Amino acid sequence: MSREDFHSLPLHQKIKTLYIEGTFVVAIRYYRHKINLYLLENDYVEVFYNHKEDRIDKIDFLPRDHSRMKFYLDQIKIG
Repeated sequence: MSREDFHSLPLHQKIKTLYIEGTFVVAIRYYRHKINLYLLENDYVEVFYNHKEDRIDKIDFLPRDHSRMKFYLDQIKIG
């Protein structure tokens, strides 16, 4: 699935696509969100969950050079 195809999906279809086709990587807390990171084909996708409002605020691709990548890398332990 292309990025454009994924972007054009309604929220519930994005969630279903990530659940079926994506691989959960790690979760972090970031300001008022819990962000779940998924690998979808060769792209990372972030799901911004607002736990106080009990809703998903945003689902979007994570650029590999984004500063938030450090927060994810800090959570991954390679033993």
